[in-house]
Amino acid sequence: MAKESTTIDVGEPSKVTKSTSHVVVEEKTKKGFVAAAAGGGYKRGLAIFDFLLRLAAIGITIGASSVMFTAEETLPFFTQFLQFQAGYDDFPTFQFFVIAIAIVASYLVLSLPFSIVTILRPLAVVPRLILLIADTVVLTLTTSAAAAAASIVYLAHNGNANTNWLPICQQFGDFCQTTSTAVVAASISVVFFVLLIIISAIALKSH
Repeated sequence: MAKESTTIDVGEPSKVTKSTSHVVVEEKTKKGFVAAAAGGGYKRGLAIFDFLLRLAAIGITIGASSVMFTAEETLPFFTQFLQFQAGYDDFPTFQFFVIAIAIVASYLVLSLPFSIVTILRPLAVVPRLILLIADTVVLTLTTSAAAAAASIVYLAHNGNANTNWLPICQQFGDFCQTTSTAVVAASISVVFFVLLIIISAIALKSH
C-alpha cells in the first residue's frame, strides 16, 4: 500500500509574523519621534521666552545701575562754609546697589549664550540646569540690593521720629526721585528673575 507524503510549508507565516512585528516597531518609533518633536517644540517656545526676558532684564538692570550712579543734587543755596549736596556715593547702601546691579547685568549678558543653546537644543538638560542654579543665586543678590536701597529711600522720604532722622526729600526732591526710580527698576528685574526660574523649572520637570 503506497504511503502518501504530506508537505507542510511553514515559511509564509513566519514571513508574515516578521513583517507584522517590523511594522509595529516602525509605528512605535514614529510615535516616539512625534512625541519628542512635540516636547521639543514646547520647550523651544519656553527657551525663546527665556531669551527675550533676559534681554529685557539686561536693559532694566543697566538702567537701574546707571540711574542710581547719576543720582546727585546740589541745593541752590549755600553758606561760606557749607554746600548742601546729596549723591549716591554719600550712602554706602546706594554704592552697594550700583555695584550689585552692575554685576547682575553682566551676568545676564554672559547667560545669553546658554539661553541660545536651550533654543537650539531644547531637550538639553545641562545648560537649563546651569541657568536655573545661576539665576537663583543672582536673584538673591538682586533682591538684597533692591531691598537695602528701598529701605534708605523710605527713610529719605519719611524719616524716623524715634531716632530723630529727618526726611530729606523735601529739600532733595530730584535726588529722591532718581533713587526711587532705580529701586523700582531693580524690583522689576527681581520679578523677571522669578519668571526665569519658573521657566527653567517647568522645562526640567517635563523631562
